[in-house]
This record gives sequence, structure tokens and C-alpha cells, in this order.
Amino acid sequence: MKKDFWREYFSIPNLMGYFRIALVVVYMVFFYNSLNGGLYWPVIATIVLSGITDFFDGKIARKFDMVTEWGKMLDPIADKITIGAIILSLSFKYKIVIAMVIFYIIKEGFMGIAGLYSIKKGHKIEGAMWYGKVCTFSTYVILIVLLLFPDMPGRIVDILIIVNMVIMAFTLVSYVFYYEKLLRGKEKLSSDTY
Repeated sequence: MKKDFWREYFSIPNLMGYFRIALVVVYMVFFYNSLNGGLYWPVIATIVLSGITDFFDGKIARKFDMVTEWGKMLDPIADKITIGAIILSLSFKYKIVIAMVIFYIIKEGFMGIAGLYSIKKGHKIEGAMWYGKVCTFSTYVILIVLLLFPDMPGRIVDILIIVNMVIMAFTLVSYVFYYEKLLRGKEKLSSDTY
């Protein structure tokens, strides 16, 4: 039982997930310092390191048979915390991102509550839904573009944020329908709902 505990919660991929969550704090410190005249390259380096860790934790888990139920939840949680931190940090620089922060909280709040409720009802965690993956990917891409080009014109920033919020809205509506079907017993639960 002790061995199962360490395998479930402290496998190498899960340790990498914890590391990604810790990097969020490092990122926020670097970003705040950059707004006050500090170096900007550590902001980008932290996100790159987080992305590399995210890429390899899943590959290691599958290749070395280290996939765990906790890891299936931890990975998307780390994704969402990282994305949330980037959105929050950019809201200090661009006013329009404040609306995105609010929308992100509403979307993730709904998905988290609905996901936990569904698990409580006995549904098992499976793979992510395609629209959840598209939303996560597009959000990452748009946020990385904003980070890589800190002097981007405001009009382009506005367009990128609006496009991302439209994608988020589509994803939220899709999940509303998904959960409606799920609670009728017609769908399987996605790990991306965390």
C-alpha cells in the first residue's frame, strides 16, 4: 500500500506536475519585476521551461507505465493554473485582459464544479474533449504571442483577446451541453473538465 501511495502521488511525471505549479510563482515574480524595469527574458524562460516539462511528463508517464489517476487530474490542473497565471499577469498590462480573467474564472469554475459533481455521481475520468484541447491550445498560443511581443499594438492585442474569448465561449457552451448529456448517462467524463 505504501508503494502504491508513492507511485500514485510521487511518480516522476507527477513530480514534474508539481514543479510546473511551483514555476507559476516564479513566473509571477519575474513578470512583476519586468513591469518595474526588471529583465524580461526570465519571464519567457520560465514559460518555456514549464512547456518543456508539460511535454515530457506525459511522454514519460506513458513510456514507463507511470500513468496514475492522480496524474490524470494533476496535469490539467497544472495547465489551468499556468494559463490562469499568465492571463492574470497580462491583465496588469492590458485592460482588455481583465475581461478575459473574469471569463476564464467563470468557465473554469463551471467546468470544475460540474466535473467534480459528475465524478461524485460515479463517472470515470477519460481523455480530454476536442474542444477543450482546442481552447487550451489556442489560449496558450495567443498568450505566448502576447508574451513574446510585449510592444504589440493595442488594436492587435484587442483582436487576439476577443478571438480567444470567443473560443472560450464556444468551449463553455459545448461543455454545458456535454454535462447535460453526461448527467443523462449518454457521455463519458473528460479529464479536461478539471
